[in-house]
Amino acid sequence: MGDLRGSGQAEAWARRLAAEPYGHRVRRPVTPDGPDEFDLTYVRTGPRGGTPVLVLPGGPGVASVLPYRSLRRLAAARGLDVIMVEHRGIGLSRCDDAGRDLPLVAVTVEQVVADLAAVLDHAGVRRAVVYGSSYGTYLAQGFGVQHPDRVAGMVLDSPMFGPRDLPLVRAHQRGLLWDGATAETARVAALLRALLADGLVIPESAGAVVPVVYEFGGPRVLGRLLDGVREGRAVRTWEWVASLGPREVDGPGTRFLVEPDLVGGISYGELDYGAPPDGHPLDPQVVFAPAAARNPPFTGEPYDLPTSIGAFDWPTAVVSGERDLRTPRPRAEEVVERIPGAVLVPLPALGHSALDTHVLAALHVAHAAAEGAHRRLPALAPRIAALPRRGASGHLGRMIAAALAAERWAPRHHPAV
Repeated sequence: MGDLRGSGQAEAWARRLAAEPYGHRVRRPVTPDGPDEFDLTYVRTGPRGGTPVLVLPGGPGVASVLPYRSLRRLAAARGLDVIMVEHRGIGLSRCDDAGRDLPLVAVTVEQVVADLAAVLDHAGVRRAVVYGSSYGTYLAQGFGVQHPDRVAGMVLDSPMFGPRDLPLVRAHQRGLLWDGATAETARVAALLRALLADGLVIPESAGAVVPVVYEFGGPRVLGRLLDGVREGRAVRTWEWVASLGPREVDGPGTRFLVEPDLVGGISYGELDYGAPPDGHPLDPQVVFAPAAARNPPFTGEPYDLPTSIGAFDWPTAVVSGERDLRTPRPRAEEVVERIPGAVLVPLPALGHSALDTHVLAALHVAHAAAEGAHRRLPALAPRIAALPRRGASGHLGRMIAAALAAERWAPRHHPAV
């Protein structure tokens, strides 16, 4: 099972959640032309009768069964019939029949998309609303390209196109947090430029920390952090936030939660997560660069999504957080322009992936899509965003603010961070 960390308790819990009647296994080929097979796991919860919602999380590398148990419980309470697939190479779909890890060649976008169709076949579902978040939106769009007759509707939460997103992500992030292009980010941008000029902040570290604090805490909390660094009273908070990114993209992973190793062929080989940093401030690639040399080189993506999605003819809602720096608003707006009849659901004061940071908002949008009411969503966006936040990642902004408050009375300490 590799060297991933994980407890027997986590495995037991995941297997319990994937037990009958909610859990199911589908026999799938390890590779398209090979003789070997493995068990692909999926879970289905909630009442039958309506249009099922196929939920595809981000990553790649994020499991479905264990991390999203609360989401499925809340979805069932709303009357939603939810299907979630344990992505091949992850969690309960990680190993072949002999207990060996699937090879990297077996874990590709096109094989994952084929798995989704096989799951719907096994579940007896002809058409579903496909809800994708972040990387899941790439899968959702790919599923729409390969299996348009299986799509009843689509929700693209924090949508991405793939490798071509990077120039836009860099420009958007730097415009806000380096140039201070808006009134609410002008001050934090000036503070950051001064800290870098004075040598109090290391450029690579800033690229890992500043976007995270802005996304989850907003410009006010980011300003407090930068002021604290200037005063020598925010070093521990900075170092803690700096450690968050590498755990997910370059660490050993945590079994049944986040397992980045076997999906490296997708992350790096197909989606080019390992594109080199460009040497300028606030480069998102500084987080991925250390892992790039240990993963497959980029060989090309499987779909031309900007061209292909113009043929989508089903109801589509595109969810975009105001503070999303990873899949920024301009990309969401372009997706809406390219898909006929799509609507934008702009959520104020929210960052990346409502599925992970604002579960109730995500479920509200999914419910509307399943009932054919997606056109009402743009007008309801402020009310949807104001629903109570649930989920651990949704609380990260408050955790950062609390850490800063705890350091306020600490002795001054001025190392470069």
